[in-house]
Amino acid sequence: MPLTENDLRAWVRAFAERVSEQRQYLTKLDSAIGDGDHGQNLNRGLAHAVEQISGSEGDANEDASAVFRTVAMALISKTGGASGPLYGTFFMDAGKAAKGYEELDVDAVAAMFRAGLEGVQRRGKAEPNDKTMVDALLPAVKTLEAAAEAGTPLAEAVTQAADAAQAGMEATTPLEARKGRASYLGERSKGHQDPGATSTYYLVAAASEAWKDVA
Repeated sequence: MPLTENDLRAWVRAFAERVSEQRQYLTKLDSAIGDGDHGQNLNRGLAHAVEQISGSEGDANEDASAVFRTVAMALISKTGGASGPLYGTFFMDAGKAAKGYEELDVDAVAAMFRAGLEGVQRRGKAEPNDKTMVDALLPAVKTLEAAAEAGTPLAEAVTQAADAAQAGMEATTPLEARKGRASYLGERSKGHQDPGATSTYYLVAAASEAWKDVA
């Protein structure tokens, strides 16, 4: 059974809830190598996004692309720092990719995440092992694409992607940051898990949670 627009809203709500629950932890991670505001900023932006998509629920004109565009604009307008533009770009580009599919099945989800990843990399100029959100997002995307190729059911594919994102997140700890505020620390950025990769894991894990009953 393909995803509906309400399933996408459920994903955003689950992501917002996870960030709200973990905002102090995200702030702790960011305080070690960044500005210390990642949790607070992202929580504020997602709260606004949830308000915006809740207001449009039931609108027959709200397709997947429109839902994601609403989320993107909310994040860009209310999330401070680099998180707003990066997550906003992810959702905006994912929404554009969704337009090419009649059904939001595992192939569509893989394409959406790939488009979101490419948007994040285009915006942030980050590559793998730069100690950024890309280090969690890229393995999730590759896992989704492999699952789609294998015909894996959507719920199982997204769960596998969440596991891959978690592994990517944990693998940022020994890395030296090469992008963003953390890069100013050089060698001192080693030994700290990247906050952006952590919130990205929450993004993928939220999809796994929200879509666990989707066939």
